[in-house]
Amino acid sequence: MVAGYAGWVALMLPLYRLVDPPLSNLMLVHLLAGQTQRQTWTPLSRISPALLRSVLISEDGNYCQHWGVDWVAMQEAMQHNGGGASTIPMQTVKNLFLWNGRTVLRKLPELPLAYLANLIWGKRRMLEIYLNIAEWGPGVFGVEAAAQHYFHTSAAVLTSQQASLLVAALPNPITRNAGNPGRTVRSHAARVRRQFNLAPEQLACVLP
Repeated sequence: MVAGYAGWVALMLPLYRLVDPPLSNLMLVHLLAGQTQRQTWTPLSRISPALLRSVLISEDGNYCQHWGVDWVAMQEAMQHNGGGASTIPMQTVKNLFLWNGRTVLRKLPELPLAYLANLIWGKRRMLEIYLNIAEWGPGVFGVEAAAQHYFHTSAAVLTSQQASLLVAALPNPITRNAGNPGRTVRSHAARVRRQFNLAPEQLACVLP
């Protein structure tokens, strides 16, 4: 069974470089539980640069520099809070192929998969998949659905304030609400906006 699943993942990795994933493992769990979900796939070129900048600042500041795993950030996170620092490639392969929960059993396939996906897809395709399969609220998958759900607009025209609120809710989209932000979300969003002057090389791999 494990070998069969590994073979399926090995087939899907190169396929998803060209074909949009129809759903992630997380979406499948919601579907099997009978929960409604919203998703509208959106190319990276039609997503606001403010959102791209915000998500890199908030979720993976060294995205353009690492190869899938940010070992320095992971070590620092372990020292400060005993947890890991999941990069965007790690979060993407987890959502797409694996399961939730902080266990060594999940990390064992997650780390090599993050490297492989980063190599096969490249930075822009990786970010495009991530933004389209991430859960931004209960049953709200992908940034286009999130923009419409919270702000009644398109992902293409999200402002810096709207984008920062969305990514501030991303770490815990079940309890954090970008459309009705509490103190934690507002504070996180403000920190993201203060870092909008990041060095160009930290964003060059994805921004136009």
